[in-house]
Amino acid sequence: MSGVSISALISKMELELLTTEINTDQVKLYHPDVNRPALQLVGFYEHFDKERVQIIGNVEYAYINQLDHDYRLKMYDRLLGSQIPCVIFTVGNVPDEDFIRIAVHYHVPVMMSAKRTSSVMAEVIRWLNVELAPTTSVHGVLVDVYGEGVLITGESGIGKSETALELIKRGHRLVSDDVVEIRKVSDDTLVGSAPGITRHFIELRGIGIIDVKTLFGVESVKNTQAIDMVINLEEWNKEKEYDRLGLEDHYTEFLGNRVICHNIPIRPGRNLALIVETAAVNHRQKKMGYNAARELYNRVQQNLSRKVEEVD
Repeated sequence: MSGVSISALISKMELELLTTEINTDQVKLYHPDVNRPALQLVGFYEHFDKERVQIIGNVEYAYINQLDHDYRLKMYDRLLGSQIPCVIFTVGNVPDEDFIRIAVHYHVPVMMSAKRTSSVMAEVIRWLNVELAPTTSVHGVLVDVYGEGVLITGESGIGKSETALELIKRGHRLVSDDVVEIRKVSDDTLVGSAPGITRHFIELRGIGIIDVKTLFGVESVKNTQAIDMVINLEEWNKEKEYDRLGLEDHYTEFLGNRVICHNIPIRPGRNLALIVETAAVNHRQKKMGYNAARELYNRVQQNLSRKVEEVD
């Protein structure tokens, strides 16, 4: 795991760095959770999560201020010398000079935020969970269609980028073309994004590279999107049986998470953008509790039952 630099944390959370002598580019975070070192301030270090971001709020700050000077220095030295990655003071609380001096000695960045402690904790945990999530890259196109994240896959040259371009013209948003970076932010959620170097660009064979953001405006692109379904484009094979009802869901797997997958055969004249739109709306409808294929199946069964009753 490459880790996340303290500099990135400072920039994202808009923190004020109080230990400017420390190069925060070289200090990395490898754990997505935070810790409030209340127990450590009273000397209890069993099961101490020293690899986490340490956050000092009003309670810890008030306790520190009522300690006598000598004991406070011992507490500072033990906490800051325990190889913690950084400390954030919240609610605008400012650490004293001794704390800053000892932090610099142990090379521990100290930051300050005017925000409430609970807000800082929630923001740090959410952001670090995304940044430190397991990651993989796949060849495909990710598009936001009616709020559903649709990952379009298939062999090179089959028409993924052209389908994405048509969807953009219809008012949907591009997340990534060619390479999609996928992060597992939870056991239920995969988030896709574009590599920084190719963000907002699409490659069209015969034309070249186009900048979607410049051509179609900022409303046509998006930086990240949860992946809700996969549409795999493949050449039509008359020997293959394709699903025509959709009674059973088919899945593909990324980083241990299963995602609904539809295999769409490609033939001349098929409107792929319309098919993707319909698949996205149908997927949303299923999430809301209505399954058109199941409804048709139930109607057929009811009709057969009536005919049997009439014969009897």
